[in-house]
Amino acid sequence: MKFSIGGPLKLAFRPWVEGLGNIPAEGPAILASNHLSFSDSFFLPAVLDRKVTFIAKAEYFTTPGVKGRMTAAFFKGVGQLPVDRSGGRGAGEAAVRSGIDVVERGELFGIYPEGTRSPDGRLYRGKPGGLARVALATGVPVIPVAMIDTEKIQPPGKVMPKLMRPGIRIGEPLDFSRYGGMEHDRFVLRAVTDEVMYEIMKLSGQEYVDIYATAAKRRIAEAAKAQKQAQKEAQKEADRARQAADQEQAGQEQADKEQTGS
Repeated sequence: MKFSIGGPLKLAFRPWVEGLGNIPAEGPAILASNHLSFSDSFFLPAVLDRKVTFIAKAEYFTTPGVKGRMTAAFFKGVGQLPVDRSGGRGAGEAAVRSGIDVVERGELFGIYPEGTRSPDGRLYRGKPGGLARVALATGVPVIPVAMIDTEKIQPPGKVMPKLMRPGIRIGEPLDFSRYGGMEHDRFVLRAVTDEVMYEIMKLSGQEYVDIYATAAKRRIAEAAKAQKQAQKEAQKEADRARQAADQEQAGQEQADKEQTGS
């Protein structure tokens, strides 16, 4: 990926980077980033000398057809790990186990604490499962990362990217060794996650919203559905009004003809 895509990607988009020295030259660490666009998983590894392994939704590996096979081959080729997000607690356990395996190999593990892409460019509440549990179970530092303007390059649903400069701001490593052995305490998991999200917010300058991005997407979808339904009802009402006006006009024309004939 670095040679075939990373080079052309940097040449075409010229991403700027701050805090590159906060990434260790060797040894394990967790990179916790905000998530604005599908391209986040390309730009961040492209500017680093080391490999970053992210967990990716299983659909990228199981979609049928030629495009699906090409997508699966690409993600396998760059070492991404499939996780089935539909399995509730089982999915969370798989993500944690995958992250621990990567860290125990001495590598960089990348994770998006929001759990999904931001629907509107704002920063949403981090999910306390994967990030905090991997950090506390392994004792490795968490490095906050802020992706800047990647949502403007390739918004969700858009295929062709827009040529502009994204930014990557890398913060100083966070040490959570004081919470060692407490990876099953939900209050500690929440505290660790919130601290990381606060650092990401400072780096990114995003507005913070204290709800999960999945809930925000659900609300947006429900609002869009309600608006569409309201538009349909308004159209029906307009059609009924037009039909009534046409009937009234036809009746008036018939009355005029009868009056003229008499």
